[in-house]
Amino acid sequence: MLLLCYPKCSTCKKAKKWLDDNSVEYIERDIKLDNPSYDELKEWYSKSGLPLKNFFNTSGMLYRGLNLKDKLPEMSEEEQLKLLSSDGMLVKRPLVINGDTVLTGFRLKEWESGLL
Repeated sequence: MLLLCYPKCSTCKKAKKWLDDNSVEYIERDIKLDNPSYDELKEWYSKSGLPLKNFFNTSGMLYRGLNLKDKLPEMSEEEQLKLLSSDGMLVKRPLVINGDTVLTGFRLKEWESGLL
């Protein structure tokens, strides 16, 4: 299982603690230092069944600074994926990839049903 997170993020810290407490093995990847590529994001998005907007860190300073709330609806899927791959801080975290299971953010019930 791959866990993409930002070490300074409090939600990521909670998610890692939950994984450790539940003995779930994972490979950790710093989303800021090694941001997901366009191809990775495209694959994970297609596996997830989620709307693409769920992959955006809507509470992040970069998201707000770029005024993406207003711009995303006008952008194509390809443009959104390219934007996401340009900076890991735009990506919702933590991001978990476990086979065909892709989870964005840390919502306990989703994690329990998807990872345990």
